[in-house]
Amino acid sequence: MGLGNSLGTLEKLIEALRCLPGVGPKSAQRMAYHLLQRERPGAQKLADALSEALLRIRHCQRCNTFSEEEICERCISAKRDQTLLCVVEMPVDLNMMEQTHAYRGLYYVLMGRISPLDGIGPKELKLDRLIERATDGRVREVIMATNFTNEGEATAHYLSELLHARGLKVSRIARGLPVGGELEFTDAGTIAQALLERRPA
Repeated sequence: MGLGNSLGTLEKLIEALRCLPGVGPKSAQRMAYHLLQRERPGAQKLADALSEALLRIRHCQRCNTFSEEEICERCISAKRDQTLLCVVEMPVDLNMMEQTHAYRGLYYVLMGRISPLDGIGPKELKLDRLIERATDGRVREVIMATNFTNEGEATAHYLSELLHARGLKVSRIARGLPVGGELEFTDAGTIAQALLERRPA
């Protein structure tokens, strides 16, 4: 009976690890065995950190990135340019933009991109929140900094149409980034140049 229970628990752990991007059945199995055999203190730290993160981290009410507060530090900073709003797909993209030190405006994080094949449309991305944010009366320009993938381009085009219709100036970061490239894997200098050379969208 004990063996059956332990196998069930181990299988649950392996299955849980498979939710991580790029982790298949064999990788998940290797991770589970490593954590249980060689890294029990690390496994406990991971479990504790994950529990705390799930409990404390939410979405910022203004920019939609991850935050422990209702409105994140960046959004309430008086040093940021309130007239510029940069739209990115994920928090990692926001971090890459910040590393350039070339942008002092604010952000909106979509937490994804339009991808009909994955069942993600405008409704799933809650684009009404972005529209509300962009039309708050302070924003003068919205910069599309979605990735140069097919989905990223389609998202930028869709959003540009929506925002143009509301009288906003919309620009797109320049193609200093390779076609099919993602911000997360691009160096800060290239992103800074793309930002400086942005064009009307």
